[in-house]
Amino acid sequence: MAHLFRFKPKKDVSVTDNAGDYLDNGAEQIRGLSNLYCPQEEETIHIRDIADVLHDRDVINSEQLDGIRQAQLRQPQRDIEAIIKELRVADDSKISVAQADLYGFEFRRVELEQVDKEAFSRIELDYIKSNYIMPIGVDGDKLVLATSRPSDLFIIEDVKRKTQMDVEVVVCLDADIQRVCSSVEEENIDYNLDDIMSDMTDVEVVQDEQDDFEDLEKMAGQSPVIKFVNYLISNAINEGASDIHIEPKNKSCKVRYRIDGVLFEAMQPPLKMHPAIVSRIKIMSNLDISERRLPQDGKISVIVGGRGIDLRISTLPTSHGEKVVIRILDSKSILRGLDNLGMEKNVAEVFRRQIALPHGILLVTGPTGSGKSTTLYSALCQMDGGKLNISTVEDPVEYELDFCNQVQTREKIGLNFATALRSLLRQDPDIIMIGEIRDAETARIAVQSALTGHLVLSTLHTNDAASSVTRLVNIGIEPYLIAASVNAVLAQRLVRRICPKCKHPIKVPDNLQKYLEQSSMQSDDIYQGSGCDYCRGSGYSGRVGIYELLVIDDGFRNIINTDSSVNNIRRAFRQTGWPGLFDDGMEKVKQGLTTIEEVLRVTEAYAGNVNKPTSRAAEV
Repeated sequence: MAHLFRFKPKKDVSVTDNAGDYLDNGAEQIRGLSNLYCPQEEETIHIRDIADVLHDRDVINSEQLDGIRQAQLRQPQRDIEAIIKELRVADDSKISVAQADLYGFEFRRVELEQVDKEAFSRIELDYIKSNYIMPIGVDGDKLVLATSRPSDLFIIEDVKRKTQMDVEVVVCLDADIQRVCSSVEEENIDYNLDDIMSDMTDVEVVQDEQDDFEDLEKMAGQSPVIKFVNYLISNAINEGASDIHIEPKNKSCKVRYRIDGVLFEAMQPPLKMHPAIVSRIKIMSNLDISERRLPQDGKISVIVGGRGIDLRISTLPTSHGEKVVIRILDSKSILRGLDNLGMEKNVAEVFRRQIALPHGILLVTGPTGSGKSTTLYSALCQMDGGKLNISTVEDPVEYELDFCNQVQTREKIGLNFATALRSLLRQDPDIIMIGEIRDAETARIAVQSALTGHLVLSTLHTNDAASSVTRLVNIGIEPYLIAASVNAVLAQRLVRRICPKCKHPIKVPDNLQKYLEQSSMQSDDIYQGSGCDYCRGSGYSGRVGIYELLVIDDGFRNIINTDSSVNNIRRAFRQTGWPGLFDDGMEKVKQGLTTIEEVLRVTEAYAGNVNKPTSRAAEV
């Protein structure tokens, strides 16, 4: 609130006679001067501010406006925006719109796609973040400057000085500036792939028959190769890829990303770059660059966007050179909690009860890449690591967890799953997580651990929950031990989510109608993605799990002891009425999360088998 003073002249002002002609000519000036020094009562003039704008826009009512004014009187040095935020009478976006209205600027929401990179680069990133300003474009000879502090004229003038350009101001949110800056940092905006490629035109790669490994290592250290590999990794992480495939072909080199479980071709660098790229990756992961005839495995730890990410490296000799696969292990993707995995409420409740049991075995099954490790890590995160001794045996340790003790197996020195488990049992464990049950010895120790008072969590490669029992029997575990030790089996798959940007209702094709009828669903409200830039034209973005939970109760224990065949257990599971993989998938279709085609892609062998007295699987 501002105060201005108005002054009124005295009513009787006399001028002395001896002033002569000078007074005749300048009486008005002298009278004005005398007026200046004769103040009377103070009058208050109110200057329009953001509170008035909010009131005029019906964002706040008169009572709230009075509350703001009272707070201003109590705290005259306080910024009015801070007072409004403290009183919670208007959110950030409404305050910013009011600021734009007050100062005569345009209000605009700013996304990364709307920012001109050349304009953005005219100001240092640290300056942008600390002063709440952001160059977003150039309009003729003017720099378009977004700011969330339009009243800070000194910063605006400083930007003019730095850029030597006139400035056109628009108002945006603090959150917009922070989000764009974070995205720019993660994208490593300085990388220009075309420039990197052009830098490689003069690089000559020695042919296989006359390889000079010192030259190859030298070339792998050249700046264009380093930049390209850094770009490759950071771009894959920003795209949400789980794997990078670098594949030499006869006349080209392909780089593909696995995103949401499906491979997409990302780029085709020149074929002559391939040996240098592979050598650079080997150097980063401490592998032998001179060994190109045998497969090698390694790992790299990197920091992208302020968070640590582990990369698992695997090389494989092929007819055209070494193929490299980089597995991206981002802890951000697994620490999401059980509530965000996609389990239906009833399945999640039973699963939580299972991981709270004091002893027994809980198995999570499915093919490679079905999210088993994510589910197990999410389960471990639900446990009290402060009161429990939680230990894991993994190959490899994919994600580091502070609240448990993780053991990495090393087959070359004899530290396998069985050896590590035997040692763990002497470490007073409460909960043991085994990366995978692969052989009879590991399975037998897991069963013994469960029977002696430990809770064991592990994965198993089977097609469904019922097959897990048969798999353990085939490994060499007696049925009565399985019945006594196994508490539950969770089978799972990952299906792609429909892209929210291009999601739209569709008419279900005739060839898919039978699956709707089978699941007692109507054809209304079935959705699909049409494909857009956001989802790379696939119609899908992200993934969600579908689940099948088999709880081993007394009835199933009797079945396992008498007839543990997969068909018999499947039949018994169907009679429980619990949803199978296909049923849970169709429930996700009903919720508009995925498509029938996606569910069939991962469960077609079981479609129609779950809630019928007979099935194709049983007949086979």
